Amino acid sequence: MPPISWRFDNHYGRLPGILFSRIAPTPVAAPRLILFNQALAATLGLDLSGVAEGEVAALLAGNVLPDGADPLAQAYAGHQFGSFTRLGDGRAILLGEILPPDGRRLDLQLKGAGRTPYSRSGDGRAALGPMLREYLISEAMQALGIPTTRALAVVATGEPVVREQVHPGAILTRIAASHLRVGTFEYAVRCGEPVLRALFEATLARHDPALVEADSPPLAFLQAVLDRQADLVVAWMRVGFIHGVMNTDNMSLAGETLDYGPCAFLDAYDPAAVFSAIDLGGRYAFDQQMACAQWTLARLAETLLPLLPDPDAGREQAEAMIIGFGPAIEQRWREMMGRKLGLFQLRPGDEDLIDSLLGWMHQTGADYTNSFRALSDPERPRSEDPLWRQWEQRWVSRLSQQAEPIAAARALMERHNPVYIPRNHRVEAVLAAAEQEGDLAPFRSLLAVLSDPYRRQPGQEAYQQPPTPSERVTRTFCGT
Repeated sequence: MPPISWRFDNHYGRLPGILFSRIAPTPVAAPRLILFNQALAATLGLDLSGVAEGEVAALLAGNVLPDGADPLAQAYAGHQFGSFTRLGDGRAILLGEILPPDGRRLDLQLKGAGRTPYSRSGDGRAALGPMLREYLISEAMQALGIPTTRALAVVATGEPVVREQVHPGAILTRIAASHLRVGTFEYAVRCGEPVLRALFEATLARHDPALVEADSPPLAFLQAVLDRQADLVVAWMRVGFIHGVMNTDNMSLAGETLDYGPCAFLDAYDPAAVFSAIDLGGRYAFDQQMACAQWTLARLAETLLPLLPDPDAGREQAEAMIIGFGPAIEQRWREMMGRKLGLFQLRPGDEDLIDSLLGWMHQTGADYTNSFRALSDPERPRSEDPLWRQWEQRWVSRLSQQAEPIAAARALMERHNPVYIPRNHRVEAVLAAAEQEGDLAPFRSLLAVLSDPYRRQPGQEAYQQPPTPSERVTRTFCGT
């Protein structure tokens, strides 16, 4: 195989060994490249054009390790549906940290790469469908402008994976700003202050180096994470995204969307919508995501207290920051919803304008994505519903009060309201075709449409359509 310049520089592997286990991927029988993200590879400075496809597949399946890799599985913990559990990478192996030409530091991880010390009763493998799902939705989120981990490749393993049925196996190559999560700190705080401090200093150097000079770096870091998570969750709400499993081990400290297990997108607007088959109590429903983020960030705050010179005083400050997160994220959500309505600045009365529209949408079962996008269309069909007409008159009057012209308001709406989202029934259909029939053409077609979600694409109107009653997806699954 020709040499490939990955430019590894692996800081995580130099942290205290209790935070990880060094382990290489388990080779697979017959690796075959299914998908490769050429555009992402270019930004990473990876030129595989001179490498045979079979050799690329062997590399991204873990059968061959690139020069400079330092494979390891990270240890972490997590509150899963509110209950604390010790965890770790049970089927993912971090090959190392690569340095792209733009100066970033990014994790290169293989998901589904075999058993690790944290696998418990799992086989360490992944099925093709869930790996294709993460590739599709993470790349769609990137195109929607939402911070996310990225998918570099999917490789078929040539081995079966047994869940409730037998599925073809696959490995996803995931790129992330890091895989540091709230659960990493929940684990480290139980390993003693020296381990916690080493992890904190490494995390600060990686994600917030300027905060080293802050009066209280731990509290400044907490505020930075609060801000990143507020922006992230509000961005999810903007496009109707439901993560589905907001456990503390799935909250990235880098502010990226991490893990795409039982996630889903709203069709008909329902603030209490739940799709995840494991979320029996609705803990992570659409309208609970802001509160769940606040709860999870409180767990992070608890782990940082031992790093403060005066933990009692620091606790009061941290509690105030966590309490303040609620109204802060609510305000960001209101401002975001205003932009979806073409409002450049919120004024008194706009809160009721927003709530009235959402109430009407919920009552009538209106499609979340299409309803908002239609507002920017001057030729949209006129509803005869008297409640809608009353709301529309209020909204048009409000737009006329802005200094900005109507054309600017329409442009604002078009930047914040996508035409296309990964509709659940479309996602399930293309995954079924890929897994059951080996046909990736529907997957590639959907991926191409989702790569440009804010522009109407002639001939692709079918991708805008909500599901028929028989097409509705009511439950999504974790895939592990």
